[in-house]
Amino acid sequence: MSAIELNDLSLKELKSLQARIAKAIATHEDRRRRQALEELASRARQMGFTLAELVDGAPARKRSAAPASYANPLGPAGTRSGRGRKLQ
Repeated sequence: MSAIELNDLSLKELKSLQARIAKAIATHEDRRRRQALEELASRARQMGFTLAELVDGAPARKRSAAPASYANPLGPAGTRSGRGRKLQ
């Protein structure tokens, strides 16, 4: 690769070079990301899974209903367990 003498370039040439470098960096990162995804998908297939199954993971844990900790003396509509939003 040849050395570029930056001091000899005009502002327009420097900005053009800067844009080309930014694009080269972005495409390089995209290639590496695609390569990593392909390797991970291949490894997941070898183990009998799809990448989506592993990335999405297990379903979210559901909480069981908690007993009411706070009760409204005027009626059962105001009871709450202490989880989530407070009733008004």
